[in-house]
Amino acid sequence: MITVPISIDDPLNARILVESEDKIVGFQRDPVGAIARQSGLDRAVVTERLLAMLAAGTIRRIRQTLLATNLAHGALVAWRIDPAQLNTAFDFMFQQDPFSGHVVVRSTDSATTGHVYRLWTTLKVPEGYSLHKHCQLLERLANLTSNDATTSKGQPKFLILPAKRLFVLGVGHVRRKNLQPGSKAEVPAEVLTPQIVHLTDLDWQVLVALKGEFSVAELEPTVAVDAAGYSAEQGGFWAGRAAQAGVDLETFCTVAESLNARGVIGRFSTFLEHVKPLADGQRVTRFNGLFHWAVPPGREIEAGREIGRFHIMTHAYWREGGPEFGQVNLMGVAHGTDRDLLLAHKAALDEHLAAGGITVSYTNVFWGGRSEIKPSEISPLAYAQWCKGHGVDPEAMKDDGGV
Repeated sequence: MITVPISIDDPLNARILVESEDKIVGFQRDPVGAIARQSGLDRAVVTERLLAMLAAGTIRRIRQTLLATNLAHGALVAWRIDPAQLNTAFDFMFQQDPFSGHVVVRSTDSATTGHVYRLWTTLKVPEGYSLHKHCQLLERLANLTSNDATTSKGQPKFLILPAKRLFVLGVGHVRRKNLQPGSKAEVPAEVLTPQIVHLTDLDWQVLVALKGEFSVAELEPTVAVDAAGYSAEQGGFWAGRAAQAGVDLETFCTVAESLNARGVIGRFSTFLEHVKPLADGQRVTRFNGLFHWAVPPGREIEAGREIGRFHIMTHAYWREGGPEFGQVNLMGVAHGTDRDLLLAHKAALDEHLAAGGITVSYTNVFWGGRSEIKPSEISPLAYAQWCKGHGVDPEAMKDDGGV
């Protein structure tokens, strides 16, 4: 029996993952072929390795990602949870709220500002609905009380931190494994401004089918390449998803390309576990830090572009933290297997900001502990159904001028 290697350290797998984690940008009619071209490997080899790693759990999911910031109202939410309820709240957000994506327990090295906000989630609600009302509903459904008088001190139960600008958005762990502190691009990062794009019913039909996770069976060459008589390059890879959307293959691909042109398509991506061990016992990362910086008002975009040019950053954005977080206005995430090395990366970042004359009045690291990652649901239909399933009138969840 020939065993296909499933380790991320296997040379061919590493070549594939360097490209497939976050470098296949936009909608591709043949995304596996794009991975093959960019990695310099035969398409059959790429398919074989992706199938083996997905089946073994080395890759936890393969899917077309969306720029959900342009499809639904979203924010990072910091929750002040009574310690006795922390795990219960975590389980509820992960298991029962499809609109909460990343769910992470975080801690700081000392009792600094904001340290009582232990649970951090990403949240998306479809256009027209209220993030604030959704958080209030989660608080009620999860039965979160406020009995911990030692930490309350009048602080809000949750803080909604929407992104004003995005500078980095892409997770490529394998290509970041051996980065040296200070490694950065020659030019500052580009700026992305979240802006809701309005979709038609046909757009939503295609989008819902497009964004689902791929099973091993869907990626088998006989299904992915030969379905409907199309080659992969002609879009045959998406034949099953076109059928799911109830449209012909060419319509599916044409609509997907239109969505891509309108800025709502992210990447075709393979996702590895962030923290949990892989099937072979390896860990892709052991530590992740949510970095906070408070820079002078008016310099957020300049500083954000400088932070975003550092290769270690998987996310970087302008978010206003308010007084609970030392008036922080820039945040970013970095992952690694060595805690001290991550701190060295942050030190290099801090030095770069200082050298550029950007004063930082406050900075902190919120270290990730227990975490679960799933895509946030963004479908308006799914949101209405979820509300009804919890005995809530969807109309009561509409945004009435708040957040």
